[in-house]
Amino acid sequence: MLAAALCFATTGTARALAGVDASPVAVGAARILIGGGILGLLSLFRSAGRGFPGPVGFRADVRAWLLVSVGASGVLAYQPTFFLGTELNGVAVGTVVALGSAPIVTGVVDSLIRRRMPEPGWLAATGLAIAGVVLVSGLVDPTHLGSVKPIGVLASVGAGASYAVYTLASKALLAQAWTPTDSMGAVFGAAAVLSLPVLLLAGTSWLATPAGALLAGWLGVVSIAVAYLLFGWGLARLNATTVSTLTLAEPMSATLLGLIVLHEQLTPATLAGIIVIASGVALLALPERRTKTDVPATA
Repeated sequence: MLAAALCFATTGTARALAGVDASPVAVGAARILIGGGILGLLSLFRSAGRGFPGPVGFRADVRAWLLVSVGASGVLAYQPTFFLGTELNGVAVGTVVALGSAPIVTGVVDSLIRRRMPEPGWLAATGLAIAGVVLVSGLVDPTHLGSVKPIGVLASVGAGASYAVYTLASKALLAQAWTPTDSMGAVFGAAAVLSLPVLLLAGTSWLATPAGALLAGWLGVVSIAVAYLLFGWGLARLNATTVSTLTLAEPMSATLLGLIVLHEQLTPATLAGIIVIASGVALLALPERRTKTDVPATA
Protein backbone atom coordinates (compact mmCIF):
# COMPACT_ATOMS: atom_id res chain seq x y z
CA MET A 1 0.00 0.00 0.00
CA LEU A 2 2.87 2.38 0.71
CA ALA A 3 4.38 1.57 -2.70
CA ALA A 4 0.97 2.33 -4.26
CA ALA A 5 0.86 5.65 -2.39
CA LEU A 6 4.29 6.51 -3.82
CA CYS A 7 3.00 5.80 -7.33
CA PHE A 8 -0.05 8.03 -6.69
CA ALA A 9 2.25 10.76 -5.42
CA THR A 10 4.11 11.07 -8.73
CA THR A 11 1.05 12.68 -10.36
CA GLY A 12 1.74 16.26 -9.28
CA THR A 13 5.47 16.10 -9.94
CA ALA A 14 4.92 14.55 -13.38
CA ARG A 15 2.45 17.30 -14.33
CA ALA A 16 4.84 19.99 -13.12
CA LEU A 17 7.77 18.56 -15.09
CA ALA A 18 5.72 18.02 -18.27
CA GLY A 19 4.36 21.57 -18.41
CA VAL A 20 1.47 20.44 -20.62
CA ASP A 21 -1.34 22.87 -21.48
CA ALA A 22 -4.27 20.63 -20.65
CA SER A 23 -7.16 20.88 -18.21
CA PRO A 24 -7.08 18.73 -15.08
CA VAL A 25 -10.25 16.97 -16.26
CA ALA A 26 -8.61 16.05 -19.58
CA VAL A 27 -5.48 14.76 -17.84
CA GLY A 28 -7.58 12.79 -15.35
CA ALA A 29 -9.69 11.23 -18.09
CA ALA A 30 -6.63 10.23 -20.13
CA ARG A 31 -5.06 8.79 -17.00
CA ILE A 32 -8.09 6.57 -16.33
CA LEU A 33 -8.49 5.62 -20.00
CA ILE A 34 -4.89 4.41 -20.32
CA GLY A 35 -4.39 2.92 -16.87
CA GLY A 36 -7.87 1.45 -16.58
CA GLY A 37 -7.59 0.05 -20.09
CA ILE A 38 -4.32 -1.69 -19.17
CA LEU A 39 -5.88 -3.19 -16.03
CA GLY A 40 -8.96 -4.32 -17.94
CA LEU A 41 -6.92 -5.94 -20.72
CA LEU A 42 -4.62 -7.62 -18.21
CA SER A 43 -7.62 -9.16 -16.50
CA LEU A 44 -9.08 -10.26 -19.84
CA PHE A 45 -5.83 -11.96 -20.89
CA ARG A 46 -5.56 -13.73 -17.54
CA SER A 47 -9.15 -14.93 -17.82
CA ALA A 48 -8.59 -16.12 -21.39
CA GLY A 49 -5.69 -18.23 -20.15
CA ARG A 50 -8.01 -19.85 -17.62
CA GLY A 51 -10.59 -20.59 -20.31
CA PHE A 52 -13.16 -17.99 -19.23
CA PRO A 53 -14.69 -15.47 -21.65
CA GLY A 54 -14.08 -12.30 -19.63
CA PRO A 55 -12.44 -10.71 -16.63
CA VAL A 56 -15.02 -12.22 -14.29
CA GLY A 57 -16.41 -15.05 -16.39
CA PHE A 58 -17.97 -17.61 -14.10
CA ARG A 59 -18.51 -15.03 -11.35
CA ALA A 60 -20.63 -12.69 -13.46
CA ASP A 61 -23.68 -12.56 -11.22
CA VAL A 62 -25.93 -9.54 -10.76
CA ARG A 63 -24.51 -8.52 -7.39
CA ALA A 64 -20.94 -8.68 -8.66
CA TRP A 65 -21.67 -6.52 -11.69
CA LEU A 66 -23.55 -4.09 -9.46
CA LEU A 67 -20.40 -3.79 -7.33
CA VAL A 68 -18.30 -3.26 -10.48
CA SER A 69 -20.69 -0.50 -11.62
CA VAL A 70 -20.62 1.17 -8.21
CA GLY A 71 -16.82 0.97 -8.07
CA ALA A 72 -16.43 2.39 -11.60
CA SER A 73 -18.82 5.23 -10.72
CA GLY A 74 -16.65 6.05 -7.71
CA VAL A 75 -13.51 6.13 -9.87
CA LEU A 76 -15.17 8.49 -12.37
CA ALA A 77 -16.71 10.73 -9.71
CA TYR A 78 -13.38 11.17 -7.93
CA GLN A 79 -11.74 13.06 -10.81
CA PRO A 80 -14.13 16.04 -11.29
CA THR A 81 -14.91 16.44 -7.58
CA PHE A 82 -11.23 16.39 -6.63
CA PHE A 83 -10.26 18.86 -9.34
CA LEU A 84 -13.22 21.16 -8.58
CA GLY A 85 -12.23 21.24 -4.92
CA THR A 86 -8.62 22.12 -5.73
CA GLU A 87 -9.71 24.71 -8.30
CA LEU A 88 -12.01 26.55 -5.87
CA ASN A 89 -9.91 26.32 -2.71
CA GLY A 90 -6.41 25.66 -4.00
CA VAL A 91 -4.35 22.50 -4.14
CA ALA A 92 -3.46 22.50 -0.44
CA VAL A 93 -6.98 22.85 0.95
CA GLY A 94 -8.61 20.69 -1.73
CA THR A 95 -6.11 17.86 -1.30
CA VAL A 96 -6.26 17.94 2.50
CA VAL A 97 -10.07 17.83 2.60
CA ALA A 98 -10.27 15.08 -0.05
CA LEU A 99 -7.53 12.86 1.40
CA GLY A 100 -8.48 13.62 4.99
CA SER A 101 -12.18 12.85 4.47
CA ALA A 102 -11.54 9.60 2.58
CA PRO A 103 -10.52 7.43 5.57
CA ILE A 104 -13.24 9.02 7.71
CA VAL A 105 -15.99 8.23 5.19
CA THR A 106 -14.53 4.78 4.60
CA GLY A 107 -14.47 4.09 8.33
CA VAL A 108 -18.05 5.28 8.85
CA VAL A 109 -19.48 3.31 5.92
CA ASP A 110 -17.48 0.21 6.82
CA SER A 111 -18.71 0.44 10.41
CA LEU A 112 -22.32 0.66 9.20
CA ILE A 113 -21.84 -2.33 6.90
CA ARG A 114 -20.08 -4.46 9.53
CA ARG A 115 -22.20 -3.05 12.40
CA ARG A 116 -19.25 -2.47 14.67
CA MET A 117 -17.24 0.51 15.82
CA PRO A 118 -13.77 1.19 14.35
CA GLU A 119 -10.87 -0.12 16.42
CA PRO A 120 -9.16 2.40 18.75
CA GLY A 121 -5.81 1.81 17.05
CA TRP A 122 -7.27 2.78 13.67
CA LEU A 123 -8.88 5.92 15.12
CA ALA A 124 -5.59 7.00 16.70
CA ALA A 125 -3.51 6.28 13.59
CA THR A 126 -6.00 7.99 11.29
CA GLY A 127 -6.16 11.06 13.53
CA LEU A 128 -2.36 11.30 13.52
CA ALA A 129 -2.13 10.89 9.75
CA ILE A 130 -4.82 13.50 9.06
CA ALA A 131 -3.08 15.95 11.41
CA GLY A 132 0.14 15.34 9.50
CA VAL A 133 -1.58 15.99 6.16
CA VAL A 134 -2.86 19.32 7.50
CA LEU A 135 0.68 20.30 8.57
CA VAL A 136 2.18 19.28 5.22
CA SER A 137 -0.44 21.29 3.32
CA GLY A 138 0.37 24.53 5.13
CA LEU A 139 -3.15 24.96 6.48
CA VAL A 140 -1.70 25.89 9.87
CA ASP A 141 -1.35 29.36 8.34
CA PRO A 142 -4.62 31.13 9.32
CA THR A 143 -4.58 33.21 6.11
CA HIS A 144 -5.65 30.07 4.21
CA LEU A 145 -8.92 29.69 6.10
CA GLY A 146 -10.50 33.03 5.21
CA SER A 147 -10.71 32.22 1.49
CA VAL A 148 -12.11 28.69 1.79
CA LYS A 149 -15.27 28.25 -0.31
CA PRO A 150 -17.98 25.92 1.06
CA ILE A 151 -18.82 24.53 -2.39
CA GLY A 152 -15.18 23.61 -2.86
CA VAL A 153 -15.15 21.87 0.52
CA LEU A 154 -18.26 19.88 -0.44
CA ALA A 155 -16.62 18.90 -3.72
CA SER A 156 -13.50 17.70 -1.91
CA VAL A 157 -15.57 15.71 0.58
CA GLY A 158 -17.33 14.25 -2.45
CA ALA A 159 -13.93 13.16 -3.75
CA GLY A 160 -13.18 11.50 -0.42
CA ALA A 161 -16.55 9.77 -0.51
CA SER A 162 -15.89 8.63 -4.09
CA TYR A 163 -12.62 7.09 -2.98
CA ALA A 164 -14.46 5.28 -0.18
CA VAL A 165 -17.02 3.98 -2.68
CA TYR A 166 -14.57 2.32 -5.04
CA THR A 167 -12.37 1.05 -2.21
CA LEU A 168 -15.28 -0.65 -0.43
CA ALA A 169 -16.76 -1.95 -3.72
CA SER A 170 -13.40 -3.46 -4.66
CA LYS A 171 -13.06 -4.99 -1.20
CA ALA A 172 -16.54 -6.53 -1.56
CA LEU A 173 -15.49 -8.09 -4.88
CA LEU A 174 -12.42 -9.57 -3.22
CA ALA A 175 -14.66 -11.01 -0.52
CA GLN A 176 -16.58 -12.81 -3.30
CA ALA A 177 -13.42 -14.73 -4.26
CA TRP A 178 -12.32 -12.33 -7.01
CA THR A 179 -8.57 -11.95 -7.39
CA PRO A 180 -7.04 -8.47 -6.93
CA THR A 181 -6.21 -8.30 -10.66
CA ASP A 182 -9.75 -9.20 -11.69
CA SER A 183 -11.39 -6.75 -9.29
CA MET A 184 -9.12 -3.86 -10.26
CA GLY A 185 -9.41 -4.80 -13.95
CA ALA A 186 -13.20 -4.87 -13.88
CA VAL A 187 -13.66 -1.65 -11.90
CA PHE A 188 -11.04 0.42 -13.70
CA GLY A 189 -11.69 -1.20 -17.08
CA ALA A 190 -15.32 -0.11 -16.84
CA ALA A 191 -14.23 3.35 -15.72
CA ALA A 192 -11.84 3.54 -18.69
CA VAL A 193 -14.66 2.91 -21.16
CA LEU A 194 -16.82 5.57 -19.52
CA SER A 195 -13.96 8.09 -19.42
CA LEU A 196 -13.53 8.11 -23.21
CA PRO A 197 -16.36 10.60 -23.91
CA VAL A 198 -15.12 12.76 -21.04
CA LEU A 199 -11.67 12.94 -22.64
CA LEU A 200 -13.12 13.76 -26.06
CA LEU A 201 -15.18 16.61 -24.59
CA ALA A 202 -12.27 17.92 -22.49
CA GLY A 203 -9.86 18.02 -25.43
CA THR A 204 -7.20 15.70 -26.85
CA SER A 205 -4.86 18.00 -28.81
CA TRP A 206 -2.31 17.99 -25.98
CA LEU A 207 -1.88 14.23 -26.41
CA ALA A 208 -0.30 14.82 -29.83
CA THR A 209 2.69 16.59 -28.25
CA PRO A 210 5.69 14.58 -27.00
CA ALA A 211 5.33 16.00 -23.48
CA GLY A 212 1.58 15.29 -23.44
CA ALA A 213 1.99 11.73 -24.66
CA LEU A 214 4.76 11.08 -22.13
CA LEU A 215 2.70 12.58 -19.30
CA ALA A 216 -0.40 10.54 -20.18
CA GLY A 217 1.69 7.40 -20.50
CA TRP A 218 3.39 7.89 -17.14
CA LEU A 219 0.16 8.71 -15.31
CA GLY A 220 -1.72 5.86 -16.92
CA VAL A 221 0.94 3.19 -16.46
CA VAL A 222 2.49 4.21 -13.13
CA SER A 223 -0.17 6.15 -11.20
CA ILE A 224 -3.07 3.90 -12.29
CA ALA A 225 -2.00 0.49 -13.68
CA VAL A 226 1.00 -0.22 -11.44
CA ALA A 227 -0.44 1.69 -8.48
CA TYR A 228 -3.76 -0.14 -8.48
CA LEU A 229 -2.23 -3.55 -8.99
CA LEU A 230 -0.33 -2.82 -5.77
CA PHE A 231 -3.46 -1.30 -4.25
CA GLY A 232 -5.53 -4.40 -5.06
CA TRP A 233 -2.82 -6.71 -3.73
CA GLY A 234 -2.75 -4.76 -0.45
CA LEU A 235 -6.55 -4.46 -0.27
CA ALA A 236 -6.80 -8.27 -0.41
CA ARG A 237 -4.70 -8.51 2.74
CA LEU A 238 -5.86 -5.49 4.78
CA ASN A 239 -9.10 -3.94 5.94
CA ALA A 240 -10.56 -1.22 3.68
CA THR A 241 -10.29 1.26 6.57
CA THR A 242 -6.60 0.44 7.02
CA VAL A 243 -5.98 0.89 3.31
CA SER A 244 -7.69 4.30 3.26
CA THR A 245 -5.46 5.52 6.07
CA LEU A 246 -2.24 4.10 4.62
CA THR A 247 -2.83 6.01 1.39
CA LEU A 248 -2.47 9.23 3.42
CA ALA A 249 1.23 8.56 2.86
CA GLU A 250 0.60 9.97 -0.63
CA PRO A 251 0.92 13.68 0.34
CA MET A 252 4.02 12.85 2.36
CA SER A 253 5.54 11.13 -0.67
CA ALA A 254 4.45 13.96 -2.96
CA THR A 255 6.12 16.47 -0.65
CA LEU A 256 9.36 14.48 -0.59
CA LEU A 257 9.31 14.22 -4.40
CA GLY A 258 8.79 17.97 -4.61
CA LEU A 259 11.81 18.52 -2.37
CA ILE A 260 14.05 16.10 -4.27
CA VAL A 261 12.91 16.55 -7.88
CA LEU A 262 11.43 20.06 -8.00
CA HIS A 263 13.79 21.52 -5.34
CA GLU A 264 10.94 22.95 -3.28
CA GLN A 265 11.61 24.40 0.18
CA LEU A 266 11.08 22.40 3.37
CA THR A 267 9.33 24.40 6.12
CA PRO A 268 9.28 23.39 9.79
CA ALA A 269 5.53 22.65 9.50
CA THR A 270 6.13 20.42 6.49
CA LEU A 271 8.88 18.52 8.28
CA ALA A 272 6.65 18.09 11.33
CA GLY A 273 3.81 16.90 9.10
CA ILE A 274 6.00 14.27 7.43
CA ILE A 275 7.05 12.94 10.83
CA VAL A 276 3.45 12.87 12.10
CA ILE A 277 2.15 11.07 8.98
CA ALA A 278 4.96 8.53 9.21
CA SER A 279 4.11 7.98 12.88
CA GLY A 280 0.43 7.41 12.08
CA VAL A 281 1.23 5.02 9.23
CA ALA A 282 3.69 3.09 11.42
CA LEU A 283 1.15 2.86 14.24
CA LEU A 284 -1.42 1.47 11.82
CA ALA A 285 0.79 -0.77 9.69
CA LEU A 286 2.75 -2.68 12.32
CA PRO A 287 -0.20 -4.44 14.03
CA GLU A 288 -1.70 -5.30 10.65
CA ARG A 289 1.14 -7.72 9.96
CA ARG A 290 -0.50 -10.06 12.44
CA THR A 291 -4.03 -9.61 11.07
CA LYS A 292 -5.39 -12.48 9.00
CA THR A 293 -7.04 -11.67 5.70
CA ASP A 294 -10.54 -12.82 4.91
CA VAL A 295 -10.22 -12.87 1.12
CA PRO A 296 -8.03 -14.72 -1.41
CA ALA A 297 -4.57 -13.24 -1.82
CA THR A 298 -3.92 -14.66 -5.30
CA ALA A 299 -2.72 -11.97 -7.70
